[in-house]
Amino acid sequence: MKHLLIVFHSQSGNTEKMANAVLHGARAEEIEDVEVRMLRAFDAGVDDLLWAEALMLGTPENFGYMSGGMKDFLDRTFYPCEGKLEGMPYAIFVSANNDGTGAVNAMERIANGYAFRRIQQPLIARGEITAEHLQRCEELGLAVAAGLEIGAL
Repeated sequence: MKHLLIVFHSQSGNTEKMANAVLHGARAEEIEDVEVRMLRAFDAGVDDLLWAEALMLGTPENFGYMSGGMKDFLDRTFYPCEGKLEGMPYAIFVSANNDGTGAVNAMERIANGYAFRRIQQPLIARGEITAEHLQRCEELGLAVAAGLEIGAL
C-alpha cells in the first residue's frame, strides 16, 4: 500500500472545496493500493509527513503569499524531516483572488529546501471556485494517486 498525504489550509472554504475534490479524485474506485490521508495544515505534523510517499499541498493566496497555516505546517516539519524526504513527489493547488504566483513561488522555494520533486504544474483557481476548477482538482488527485500506485512517481 502506498501513502498519499494531502495537507491544506482554508479560511473562506475555497481551498477546502478544492482539497475535497483532490481527495475525491485520489480515492477514485480505480485506485486500489493507495491510502490517502487528508489533514488541515494545523493538524498535520512530522509523523504524517514521514508516513507519506507523495504530498499534495493546498493553500489560499493571502497577501500574495501562502497562508499562515500552510507556512506553519512547513516550518514545524522542516527541521525534524530535514534530509529524510529528498525526492518526495509533490503537487500544489492554490485558491487565489489575484494571480496565485506569489503563493506558488513561496511554496516552491520551501519545497526546494526540503528537496521535494514537483510532479505537476501548480493548479491555481483564480476568483470564485467553479465546477471546472473542482474537476481539475479531482483530475489532479487521480493523476497523483494513479502515478503513485503504478510507481511512476
